[in-house]
Amino acid sequence: MHKTQAEALEFLTEFLPHLTETPEDREVALCVPFTTLGLLSKSLHGSRVQLGAQNVHWAETGAFTGEVSGAMLAEIGLRYVVVGHSERRQFFGETDETVNKRLLAAQASGLTPILCVGETKQQRDSGETETHIFSQLEAGLVGVDQSNLVIAYEPIWAIGTGDTCASDEANRVIGLIRSKLTNQDVPIQYGGSVKPGNVDEIMAQPEIDGALVGGASLEAESFARIANFQ
Repeated sequence: MHKTQAEALEFLTEFLPHLTETPEDREVALCVPFTTLGLLSKSLHGSRVQLGAQNVHWAETGAFTGEVSGAMLAEIGLRYVVVGHSERRQFFGETDETVNKRLLAAQASGLTPILCVGETKQQRDSGETETHIFSQLEAGLVGVDQSNLVIAYEPIWAIGTGDTCASDEANRVIGLIRSKLTNQDVPIQYGGSVKPGNVDEIMAQPEIDGALVGGASLEAESFARIANFQ
């Protein structure tokens, strides 16, 4: 929940020039609050930056005050939508079952969902990392088309804490996630205190296809350095 429309435009003005040096085979996407989606859809038209939302409801229409449907998002030219982010699970009662319904709704509207999975500090300390993530995948991916999917591994204990998961450990967990998929080509990202100072090491790992960036994406130069990882 960051940036008014004016602040978002200011960010773009500073951010977009940095992408002239970004390799062509890299995809950059901004997943922004609902209020800035329409404006950025126009502002990013013709640019190489894709646009995404931070959530989507499972119903096409209905009495769901405060929610937004897949059709509403698709109409303004979005490509991506984040589903099951740890903050949605932690603060807003999201479950694996509702995550599954949202994934299916996103795909039905032609959007590519970014499914977030990951363990808490307590689960990691108890040795439950693998079983927890596997159960999230099993329940979340029922009926989901894995040819139109991105997965983000977000160790909850590493989000916004400055405590990044060691890159080799992130690589190990992402490899395990991949082993549970029917489509081995699903892009799997790492998210959790990704910063300009650690992105090169993270992206050097063979299983890690990308980064889901939080706080470090709010500042244009910082996010540009991440997009232009070496």
